[in-house]
Amino acid sequence: MPEKTVKKCPECGATNLKVNRDRGEVACRECGLVLEDTMVDFEQEWREFDAEAAEKKRRTGAPMSYTHFDQGLGTEVGTKADYYKLGGGNKNKFFRLRKWQQRISTAIERNLKLALSELKRVSSYLKLPSNVEEEASRMYTRAVQKNLVRGRSMESVVAGCVYAACRRQGVPRTLDEIAEASDVEKKEVGRTYRFVTRELDIKILPSNPADYVPRFASSLNLSAETQTRAVEIIEAAQRAELTSGRGPTGIAAAALYVSSLINGEKRTQREVADVAGVTEVTIRNRYKELLEELGLEDELNR
Repeated sequence: MPEKTVKKCPECGATNLKVNRDRGEVACRECGLVLEDTMVDFEQEWREFDAEAAEKKRRTGAPMSYTHFDQGLGTEVGTKADYYKLGGGNKNKFFRLRKWQQRISTAIERNLKLALSELKRVSSYLKLPSNVEEEASRMYTRAVQKNLVRGRSMESVVAGCVYAACRRQGVPRTLDEIAEASDVEKKEVGRTYRFVTRELDIKILPSNPADYVPRFASSLNLSAETQTRAVEIIEAAQRAELTSGRGPTGIAAAALYVSSLINGEKRTQREVADVAGVTEVTIRNRYKELLEELGLEDELNR
């Protein structure tokens, strides 16, 4: 990570600078040289003492967001409260204006309005943070603009974008969870995910098995010591190159299974497999590999 550059005085080279926000100046405390005298103050110039006063004085709306089909820049003609303030002749005009304002002109906007509401539903079901939802919405918007949705179901492209956003933001979710939330087959989600990332030239690093450990351990009610030991086992397996070519969820599940046995919090292979969304055969195979390659038999026999 690059080091943060420190601002220095060009006259004496000192870094002891004083910022005077009232006068908009930056001066050196050592020699008195004024480095800047026209600083811009980005803070608000008014004060508020309650939410109502803040709402009245605020001159901007919400920030732009890809989670809205118009990126949050659209306006609304009136509200229901305004309806009761109008006379009889103006009510019809009011409703006509609202109807025309709510009509969407282009096919892309119509697609986005439907798809982004589905994306919000999937994100809410999976309890995803806002940054993942924003990233997935941005990916889907780009996919629609590049005409990648044609010939594919809207739900599958949404699911693929959500999975890609989870991978990019480091929020572990399995394909099975995405498929369950979006009601799309697992194979279709994976196929669409690969297509979208390839066409949009999105670089995604392989998943780290250690990212899945906290979620799986929480579902299995395992202690922090067991989680820590499982992460250590995964790190040792990565150094021994046991994780390449193998599913991250299977590695994480097997490491948790081994760690639970070592710390006396035994869980069955079936319990771990159900939480991780893998088969018992996968856990047994990874379990044997970890024991043989990392020499964990002595810890289990203590």
